[in-house]
Amino acid sequence: METKLFSPYEMKGLTLKNRIVMAPMCMYSCEKEDGIVTDWHVAHYTSRAIGQVGLIILEATAVTPQGRISHQDLGIWSDEHVAGLTRLTEQIKQNGAAAGIQLAHAGRKAALRDEIIAPSALAFDENYKEPKAMTVEEIKETVEAFKLAAERAKSAGFDVIEIHAAHGYLINQFLSPLTNKREDEYGGSPENRFRFLREVLEAVKTIWDKPLFVRVSACDYHDEGLTGEDYVTIGSWLKDLGVHLIDVSSGAVVPARINVYPGYQVKLAEKIKHGADVATGAVGLITTGIQAEEILQNDRADLIFIARELLRDPYWPRTAAKELGTSIEPPKQYSRGWLF
Repeated sequence: METKLFSPYEMKGLTLKNRIVMAPMCMYSCEKEDGIVTDWHVAHYTSRAIGQVGLIILEATAVTPQGRISHQDLGIWSDEHVAGLTRLTEQIKQNGAAAGIQLAHAGRKAALRDEIIAPSALAFDENYKEPKAMTVEEIKETVEAFKLAAERAKSAGFDVIEIHAAHGYLINQFLSPLTNKREDEYGGSPENRFRFLREVLEAVKTIWDKPLFVRVSACDYHDEGLTGEDYVTIGSWLKDLGVHLIDVSSGAVVPARINVYPGYQVKLAEKIKHGADVATGAVGLITTGIQAEEILQNDRADLIFIARELLRDPYWPRTAAKELGTSIEPPKQYSRGWLF
């Protein structure tokens, strides 16, 4: 049986062998608070490449020490990180997957001992410290940090960069009127709130010529927050800036109650895909091959981002293929045990 899930996907000179993406998931596993790749990271990511995932995107990787979500986060703020990241990309690609990295800054959601920063001096909730409102100079320094991180990602051999503009982290904080109360050129109008992300992308693109993704939270789940309609506009701006795909998640910019059900975010990916005429990735409680195939066959998204299900089953592509009545080629070392 021919399936769309297991068909190749091409973009900017890169061909993915299938439409399955391992979504970025924080592992909080750096042993010395130095952001350097460990043996555990190599085993974790390489196993999903052996499991036949098409594209593996590393967890949120901090562009500055201050931008970590926790002290155990992976980092890319120093040239010292490049060797470990290169080891990862080599292992991922040797086992048949493309390698991506999510460049991130936590902003006010950094759970660190030191000072944290954000567009405005508003804490996420009573369990988080109040951040310092960024100066324009600090904004420019952070844009430069994303650029330098992209340069290191290029040196480390990554095929894809994803900019993390979702889940209430720094770029998302600039985008949302709930968290951005600035009165300068980075606040107020939608165009001004988008300015920081625009500058990050423009800086990254001066040295990055491979596929470029952006992850967004396409609904704030708040009466005064952003909606899918707002993100159709943002999606058009991202497309004009040369972004190849928008990875569509939702929520987490402010505390909110979210009605979660299988595929609950797919409608947002579909809305942005068709409203902005841009490729999208669907993510969020997608757990079966049948579910993934329906999304692709009905042109609701272009790639399927699998998160927790890949934690439970590193060989999820094989599981999905069995559900869909098709077969995929195993690693030759596993061929004797790969038959249905």
